[in-house]
Amino acid sequence: MKLIVGLGNPGAKYAQTKHNIGFITLDEIAYQKGWTFNRSNFESVYSEGLVGTEKVILIKPQTYMNESGRSVRQWLDYYDLTEEDLTVVYDDMDLPVGKIRLRQKGGAGGHNGIKSLIDHLGTKHFNRLRIGVGRPYENQSVVSHVLSPFHKSVHEDILFSVKKAADAALYWAEGNTYADTMTQFN
Repeated sequence: MKLIVGLGNPGAKYAQTKHNIGFITLDEIAYQKGWTFNRSNFESVYSEGLVGTEKVILIKPQTYMNESGRSVRQWLDYYDLTEEDLTVVYDDMDLPVGKIRLRQKGGAGGHNGIKSLIDHLGTKHFNRLRIGVGRPYENQSVVSHVLSPFHKSVHEDILFSVKKAADAALYWAEGNTYADTMTQFN
């Protein structure tokens, strides 16, 4: 069993914001697989199905970004899974729009959702799929930047990165190692 967690904030107000690129990517995976987010458990909405012979659960924590780890911990505990069975998809300001980067460990890098995961999981060792959202404009706060939608001029770049991130997550879910997935998609 594999868990793919997209980080974001619940509600229409945040739906198209940069901070919700994790949710947006999970929506792309669900669209590709014909799955729907019609269930809720462990402070999240989720969808599930098979990728090859592997059961995969797509999870969108509804705890708001800063408490995402609380939901993820419950999923891992319930199914008796380890961090190796988890990939977390989220926004990264240090990557330009349109780029993705996969890693197996690291710090929070100022990302409150990742900080919550590290706190609740008790480790920095979990699979990460970061999607670039670029840096704030001059005189724009970080909060304003991540809680705003993407500019129309980068629409194609965002579509490309979301599709590539979805492909990477599915490649991993098919049973490929994360190291191999990084080689294929970084």
